[in-house]
Amino acid sequence: MLSRVLRSLLLIPLAVLITGCSGVVFHPSGDIALQQRDLIIDSTVLMLLIVVPVMVLTALFAWRYRASAKAADYDPEWHHSTALELVIWSAPLLIIIALGALTWLATHTLDPYRPISRLGASRPLAAGVKPLRVQVVALDWKWLFVYPDYGIATVNELAAPVDVPIEFQITASSVMNSFFIPALAGQIYAMPAMETQLHAVINQPGNYEGFSANYSGAGFSDMHFRFLGMSAADFQKWVDSAKTGGGNLGREDYQALAKPSEREPVRHYATVAPDLYDMILNLCVDPGKMCLRDMMKIDAKGGLGMAGVYNVGQLAYDRPRPSGDGFELDPKRAYVLALCSVAPGPAWSPVPQTAPNPVVAASRPEAGN
Repeated sequence: MLSRVLRSLLLIPLAVLITGCSGVVFHPSGDIALQQRDLIIDSTVLMLLIVVPVMVLTALFAWRYRASAKAADYDPEWHHSTALELVIWSAPLLIIIALGALTWLATHTLDPYRPISRLGASRPLAAGVKPLRVQVVALDWKWLFVYPDYGIATVNELAAPVDVPIEFQITASSVMNSFFIPALAGQIYAMPAMETQLHAVINQPGNYEGFSANYSGAGFSDMHFRFLGMSAADFQKWVDSAKTGGGNLGREDYQALAKPSEREPVRHYATVAPDLYDMILNLCVDPGKMCLRDMMKIDAKGGLGMAGVYNVGQLAYDRPRPSGDGFELDPKRAYVLALCSVAPGPAWSPVPQTAPNPVVAASRPEAGN
């Protein structure tokens, strides 16, 4: 009997461990995460206002009206009580209204696409403050961070000054991931050929954990990075260090980096190819691939008819189209690489394009030119 009780007691700390609740979630260092924590707590308390009384009354009724109880009133003809019906329906209704109002307000206030308007509960954001822009790319299985305003990039290390709004632009290279820094803000998905956004602020210096919260393959469990909250002076030193000690991140460097790998060390890049993030987002880092935005422009203009079928097959982004299905890819055959905007006039020529294969870049003047 004693051993059974001891085993039961040992299950209590195990139950706490498997809940998955990290201490940082309830003790965050960023205002957005703090508001999200308060929303969780407030919602839980409101729900417990119904759950706890129901559980207590269930046990009370079971005890009071048990078969062996002789003192309890027995009224087989009882079937309705207006007062009881009023309590049963009004209390849950009020809780639902309160939860709905709280959720509606928080959904709009904590919209990740909405720029932040405050640094803390009583600290409004000053007018004219320029946010720190960070472009995030989820790779297999590592994180790439590009700072377009500083011309640098990092792998598996992210830094930001304290009390400065951060504007994240987030995408992925191949499969869906989830960008999550519990101390800063809630998670948001990173998807290929799509961009999500997140606005947040870190209020305390520190070394925080970041990771992917969405399973993405063999190396997922090691897809972690460090988020450094720094003073303005320390952040500038960090930027200067990246500029002096980092390498170069061009198209070919990125293509090598994007190959699946695990447990990648932290690295810095002093220079980044112009518009690299835009090319990643539009799936055209490879010079021989049409950018997604250009393909959408063609579709918006009405498409290319039968020629467009070959164009899509030639420009498959994930893998070549299998042979033997009546649609063979000819490397010498021309296909559209990009759209070129031209000025009005009788004389114009397409912008030269470079590609590893013999590819012809077709141009198309805008409507009205």
